[in-house]
Amino acid sequence: MSASNYQEKKNNLFLVLAGFFIMNALLAEILGVKIFSLEKLLQIPPAQISFFGQLTLDFNLTAGVILWPAVFLTTDIINEYFGKKGVRKISFITVGLIAFAFLLIYVITILPPADFWLDYNNQDAKGNPFNIDYAYNLIFQQGLGIMVGSLFAFLVGQLLDVFVFQKLRKITGQKMIWLRATGSTLVSQFIDSFVVLFIAFYFWGNWPIQQVLAVGVINYIYKFSIAIVLTPLLYVGHMGIDLYLGKKNAELLAEEAAESSKNLL
Repeated sequence: MSASNYQEKKNNLFLVLAGFFIMNALLAEILGVKIFSLEKLLQIPPAQISFFGQLTLDFNLTAGVILWPAVFLTTDIINEYFGKKGVRKISFITVGLIAFAFLLIYVITILPPADFWLDYNNQDAKGNPFNIDYAYNLIFQQGLGIMVGSLFAFLVGQLLDVFVFQKLRKITGQKMIWLRATGSTLVSQFIDSFVVLFIAFYFWGNWPIQQVLAVGVINYIYKFSIAIVLTPLLYVGHMGIDLYLGKKNAELLAEEAAESSKNLL
């Protein structure tokens, strides 16, 4: 493969990974307003986990957790082949785009609704009165605390993930992909699981600290389990890149990423 062809494929690879990363992160932020029951989805009894003798919680999770695992996997792949610089670049770009998206969403939700739109959608499927403009705004206008908490937690989690990943890669070399990928995700998501809740619902909201810790534990248990279950997909991604770049070129790219990451915090 010529140098120019290799560089073109390298750029295309980063572009595809970055696009997939940004798409999933943005959708997770927008769709995450819905809370779903994992027990109902799996058709199992409620967990009824007791915390601190005060709270009994089930696995009721934000819909964003469906999409975030794809972000974690993509982060690890970008980390492997483009290093700390690549992950940091795409993380800051993503935070900026998400903030811009929220600004646009807010502006759109405060636009005055057309009368015919309200009249046409004034009942639900069962004939009950239904204010579609109120529902639209309620869904899309996420609270300021949730937005700030989520973005801050995302950025802290990403920077911590890349740091732990490269530390583990320094120890393992090109072997034990599962260890550095899963290990970095478990550490970063431990922080992420609690930061967003603390900012959104303790600092800005009225949750007691016990509830923040309890819900954080539930979220982390889920993320911990998903990170382990999805580990095989990481190997699938690596095999796909080996086929696209060629195994030697893929190994070279990974070594370049590891070398370039040594001098970055």
